[in-house]
Amino acid sequence: MTHPQLAILAVFVFIYSLLAGRIDRSSLSGPIIFVTAGLVMGPELLGWFPAGEYQGTLRTLADLTLALFLFTDAANANLATLKARLGIPARLLLIGLPLSILAGFGLALVLFDVLTVFEAAILGTMLAATDAALGKAVVTNRAVPDRLREGLNVESGLNDGLCVPILFVFVALEMGSESSIGDGLIMRLLAEEIGIGLLAGLSVAVIGAYLMRYADRLGWIDPVWSQITTAAMALTCFATAQSLDGSGYIASFSGGLLFGHLAKKETAHLVQPAEGIGEVLALLTWFLFGAAVVGQVFDRFTWTIALYSILSLTAVRMLPVYLCMAGSGQSPRARWFMGWFGPRGLASIVFAIIVIDEGLEHAELMSLVVVSTVLLSLVLHGITAVRYAAWLGLHEKDHS
Repeated sequence: MTHPQLAILAVFVFIYSLLAGRIDRSSLSGPIIFVTAGLVMGPELLGWFPAGEYQGTLRTLADLTLALFLFTDAANANLATLKARLGIPARLLLIGLPLSILAGFGLALVLFDVLTVFEAAILGTMLAATDAALGKAVVTNRAVPDRLREGLNVESGLNDGLCVPILFVFVALEMGSESSIGDGLIMRLLAEEIGIGLLAGLSVAVIGAYLMRYADRLGWIDPVWSQITTAAMALTCFATAQSLDGSGYIASFSGGLLFGHLAKKETAHLVQPAEGIGEVLALLTWFLFGAAVVGQVFDRFTWTIALYSILSLTAVRMLPVYLCMAGSGQSPRARWFMGWFGPRGLASIVFAIIVIDEGLEHAELMSLVVVSTVLLSLVLHGITAVRYAAWLGLHEKDHS
């Protein structure tokens, strides 16, 4: 990045930081603004930020951002509420997620006749994961009842990690590795991803919390350096699990849950700097997404891609969630709310990059569908989050 480019981006971030509080209370959102800015400043319009220079860093930024958001959101979770109402995330993950993948798979087969069966399954899986970063406007909004906020928080924290081994199995099948699939391979992959992720996340959280407490007791922690301690722990959870072939997403979320429990009343103070770092990384990721991706593919969207995107955000997500909550005691209003607030974002982008790297025949088409869906989610979930949450808070009591 050149000095003029750095100056432009720094000024833009500075101006946004002055207006962030006001923007959060409006129908706009940071991701919408930064994607738009990236598109305007990118190669298709002003040309200040050439696309080719930044495409390679997009996945790294998205991964780091997800790790920080998953860790901090989990650390701030209300475990008492979660323990009392574990049924909501359990239903969303064990019933709603498979149904969403199945619905996305069926829709892909109907709308895209060039996709193979396994490619359709890959597309359904890529867009089944919800985004912790884009969902932050809801899971941190006190107007939303605790049971719904914690349920959606846990779902977004774990479903992308659960989707990773499923995605790899479908990719292996499409690549002609049927002979290696079977004898419980999918369950083995799931167990490895989840087990290693949990072990790495919980281990790092325990060791990190102990070391922080010990160093603080001895007066070793410098006030300046203490602001990056939690962020470094979150990234350690992610990178350790990924290095061991586990799910870094699950490691970040589980590590954050345990760290929040161990830190108790000091949690908010300890994770606040990491939240700030995560917000900055997220906005930079969305800026690069607008500059390096959106402008390059916008004119290649078709009506079938747009239709799939719309249905993916509505019927494919909302109907499974509504059905999986049958008999849970949740009102129809709450069930539709949870179904709607399943934004697609950074995880789906990472999955699309993985599929492109694997060299699948129709990876380009699948990636276009992902980009279209994420863009639509960015706008629709961004402009409805504050108002819909406030409306729900007025009409929905926090019951079991």
